[in-house]
Amino acid sequence: MHLYSRAGFDISPISEEAKETLLQKLDEETIRITQKAGTERPFCGTLLDNKKDGFYACVVCGLPLFSSESKFTSGTGWPSFFSPFAPEHVSTKEDNQFDMERVEILCARCESHLGHVFEDGPKPSGKRFCLNSASLRFYEKGEEIPMQSKPIETEIAYFAGGCFWGVEHWFQKGEGVINVESGYMQGETDNPTYKDVCSGKTGHAETAKVTFDPKVISYKTLLEAFFKMHNPTEVDKQGPDVGTQYRSGVWTTSDEQHKLAINFIKELTEQKTFNAPISTQVEPAKKFYLAEEGHQDYIENTGRACHVTNPWE
Repeated sequence: MHLYSRAGFDISPISEEAKETLLQKLDEETIRITQKAGTERPFCGTLLDNKKDGFYACVVCGLPLFSSESKFTSGTGWPSFFSPFAPEHVSTKEDNQFDMERVEILCARCESHLGHVFEDGPKPSGKRFCLNSASLRFYEKGEEIPMQSKPIETEIAYFAGGCFWGVEHWFQKGEGVINVESGYMQGETDNPTYKDVCSGKTGHAETAKVTFDPKVISYKTLLEAFFKMHNPTEVDKQGPDVGTQYRSGVWTTSDEQHKLAINFIKELTEQKTFNAPISTQVEPAKKFYLAEEGHQDYIENTGRACHVTNPWE
């Protein structure tokens, strides 16, 4: 199964065979530090005083781990950062060696040892990610970046199917879906709030923005899931939610998406999949307005259910 960070990187664990091939390119000291949880001597790392703009990637697998924007001078003798490049790019575990209680930092993709994290860093995180220079490969801004350090090529799709909480929740379960955000689209006013949209006067529909890996999941598969997770025959409502903001819609980002959506609805109609006419609107996507923070990952954060059903079963 593919795993992605919300920054758009493939963080799926690499195989031991692939890792072994990568390690063959590294020197003994780097292997000692990254594979045997070694520590380089303080004030000796090559990246300690680096102040150039760019990012620091895992020296083994190339996953971006920390940005120059979060680097600070801690005075400890090791490169220090107050936050990772993306939260999902590093993992942690307890390290009780040498009669010390510490938290070890690992690369999320290849599990190479990076250093330790402490609770004495600056704002806004209050954390100090203390790294070994030997665990990192720095890429200066403007420098050519290898494929393993680049985000994957993604595509975006927009779906409106009633309350966006459930639509967001179930799309996130799809293999190949990288990120889903709740927001508002196809309305007539700028920067609408939830209250504005609920008034029914702005013309917006509650919409899920789906970022996906087209090499893993196709747009057609997303369409199939969308028409399973809600009732596309209802007009300006979905289940208990009534109003134009709850209408069914597919907002397309390309001529190809538009054609696929129209043809798919035609197929469903010809196959008499539903007992009533499909009311789903298909329109070129207008501007997407991100909904308030409390609406993001709502079901995951609250544990509440939604009338939208699981399309992946």
